[in-house]
Amino acid sequence: MKENKDRWVIDANIFCEKKSHKGMIIGKDGQMLKKIGVGARKEAEKLLEKKVMLRLWVKVKKDWRNDEKGIRSFGYRDQD
Repeated sequence: MKENKDRWVIDANIFCEKKSHKGMIIGKDGQMLKKIGVGARKEAEKLLEKKVMLRLWVKVKKDWRNDEKGIRSFGYRDQD
């Protein structure tokens, strides 16, 4: 995240486990990714009280949900 004069610029990755999942997230002609992005941007603007430029990328990281180190690298941890 970077703050400019008039807006926040946010770069975000969406990770999925399989190449076929990537296609579903992006959707036909990018329509699903656009829908996800518009919703996320609107929520971020409410939270940050400033305009947001949200740039999304969809990446495949095989079996990331089964990799404890990988899960922690995304900021998730076991609940105590």
